[in-house]
Amino acid sequence: MGITNLLTRQCTQTAVYWGAPVADGRGGFTYATPEDISCRWEQTGRILKSQQGEEYFNEAVVYVLQELEVEGALYLGSLDDLDSAPVPLDIETAYIIKSFEQLPSLGSTTDFVYKAYLGRGKG
Repeated sequence: MGITNLLTRQCTQTAVYWGAPVADGRGGFTYATPEDISCRWEQTGRILKSQQGEEYFNEAVVYVLQELEVEGALYLGSLDDLDSAPVPLDIETAYIIKSFEQLPSLGSTTDFVYKAYLGRGKG
């Protein structure tokens, strides 16, 4: 059994993902249409450094089955839980992806563990 099969079984939660972040010129971002993705969401609470080298309070580590983009956003829940497709920063419990890791499984070049580290506010 590969790591992908294990992660697929462990990713039993749903998150809303806003990808393709593009700077809007006013200090924020615009995003692609949000989508539901499978995940395993673990609340944390420690200080980490973003991929840009800035310290931030890490709210959660989220294991997913696909690549996600730094500066994208995640919300624990589904699109059905939201009134519409709002801007993620307008949702109190949505977080920005501050850092993202793609770790290859031991002995494999095709199986990966994907981890997103979440914090508050714009990246």
